[in-house]
Amino acid sequence: MTNCDLRHIVVILKSYPRLSETFIAQELRGLELAGFKLSFISMRHPTDTKRHPVHEEMAASVTYLPEYLHDEPGRVLRALWSALRRGGFWRALRQFARDLPHDLSRNRFRRFGQALVLAREWPQGGQWIYAHFLHTPASVAGYASLLTAIPWSVSAHAKDIWTSSATELTQKLGEADWAVTCTRSGAEYLQSLAPDPATVHLSYHGLNLDRFPPMTKSRAPLDGQTDPVEILSVGRAVPKKGYDVLLHALAGLPADLNWRFVHIGAGDERDALKALAADLGLADRCEWRGAMDQTDVLSAYRRADIFTLACRITDDGDRDGLPNVLVEAASQRLAVVSTAISAIPELFEDGDSGLLVPPEDAKALTAALTRVITGPALRNRLGQAAEARVRADFDYHTSIGQLERLFVNAWAEKE
Repeated sequence: MTNCDLRHIVVILKSYPRLSETFIAQELRGLELAGFKLSFISMRHPTDTKRHPVHEEMAASVTYLPEYLHDEPGRVLRALWSALRRGGFWRALRQFARDLPHDLSRNRFRRFGQALVLAREWPQGGQWIYAHFLHTPASVAGYASLLTAIPWSVSAHAKDIWTSSATELTQKLGEADWAVTCTRSGAEYLQSLAPDPATVHLSYHGLNLDRFPPMTKSRAPLDGQTDPVEILSVGRAVPKKGYDVLLHALAGLPADLNWRFVHIGAGDERDALKALAADLGLADRCEWRGAMDQTDVLSAYRRADIFTLACRITDDGDRDGLPNVLVEAASQRLAVVSTAISAIPELFEDGDSGLLVPPEDAKALTAALTRVITGPALRNRLGQAAEARVRADFDYHTSIGQLERLFVNAWAEKE
């Protein structure tokens, strides 16, 4: 055990467990291994039917808040009655009243109600609130902190940063003890909004490399002329992943190239993407495997020849930060073709450790994919450089150590 032993953190999550948030799960498991006690508070029940191995290793208990207040009215009313006898209730209510004109929605009432329930059902011994995502989980964290007089901090990611108003971000950053985020662009933006920029820290998630040991087998030097080159992508079928752009790019590949595309992931757009693939004449070359656990995804990385993800910024500002799947793919010496947005260029240097193209540019993506399909030596060089970068600079122990220091120092200041 470390000097963190018996430090009890109450972690607020949108949903737990969630297959698409392995970076969160591995961080939380890392905090447990560093000596912290965690209690998970999930705002929604999980919808994934599979679990990653890291979920099975967690020691933390999980409490599910009422997903919709009308589903558990008795629980909510008991929480309200309990809160009325707390000194912090009126502080929290005043903040809620200030927030309401900016977000007059059922969602805002839900977050306040969830915070009331959390305060009443507080995990025994909980000493700190830590929210993952700066939008709705941070709203619950902020109200719960006012109700309980327990400090809070937050980990911000991508959508929560870029689709929230600057006013709301400034308010939350002023209330939180500290914040971390996983991209340089995100950190700089939040620092520009924070009342105290020094409270916002850049912290790359990194990868638990014990779960992603090096490849020991060399990939076949295929060039698209004989056996098919396998192109893999892992990600939810949602607009910000750019799968429609990727399919158009695949449709533009030279007709004489032999390749196949494999997609792993769930998402609302899967059926639409399958239909688009059929319309583009790609159905026979595409395989849609759906959601898979981390063990099976690792096997897929090792079978593939190329990894690609056509990330984009959507009209509402939503985007990825640094998709964890890119770090995972690089750890398996895969040549990566992606787009130059968010923190992706912070991991890959175009032409050296990956090929990066502008988002929304199917023709540029076609050209880059053609280069790596026909160039086994190029794939090998890019993959080796990417793996070296990940193993040198993206080990998650670095981010866990940073979080440990932030928690310990913050606790010391409160004592």
